[in-house]
Amino acid sequence: MAAQTPTVIKPAIHHLTLKTTRLQPMIDWYTATLGMHVIFQFPGGAWVSNDTANHRIGFLALPGYVEDAQKEQHTGLHHSAFEYASFSDLIESYARMAGHGIEPQMCLNHGMTTSMYYADPDKNLVEFQSDNFGDWEKSAEYMRSSPVFAANPIGEFFDPARVLAAHRSGKPFTEINRGMMAGEFRPAVMPNIAPPP
Repeated sequence: MAAQTPTVIKPAIHHLTLKTTRLQPMIDWYTATLGMHVIFQFPGGAWVSNDTANHRIGFLALPGYVEDAQKEQHTGLHHSAFEYASFSDLIESYARMAGHGIEPQMCLNHGMTTSMYYADPDKNLVEFQSDNFGDWEKSAEYMRSSPVFAANPIGEFFDPARVLAAHRSGKPFTEINRGMMAGEFRPAVMPNIAPPP
């Protein structure tokens, strides 16, 4: 009798925890960007949530932590990502955050997602995105089989202010998305995504 392979029980991601020397600025930034609220805070850290979960992000601010001057060159976590239900939610959230002086470092249409990358006070990259297909099956299939994605898996940079203006003018997302992928919304200065030498 052949041995049965046990079924993998797939857990959902619950939270991420970040080490920091800037506890309050980090709490304030994630409150402003993601609508987090403090569940519990003490001198050595805090746990915050933006839904009914007991926490979605943890911050550890323990004695002895030091800044990493070469963080961008070291291996490790590149970014965390948060998904909005729609492009409209994403672009209007960009406008709200820009009103608080919080601007993305770079914006990319990856083909399957429209993505904006921000740096928190510790320079951790945080991606805010929406699915361009509104359907994970379709966006996954795009990644698997699209020759456009295979040729350019990073995608096209875009200027979020110009995209916001197009959105607010009433242009449908399908047209905006096509324009982003065609490079019609490229920023005046293209971001450099290579790590520092």
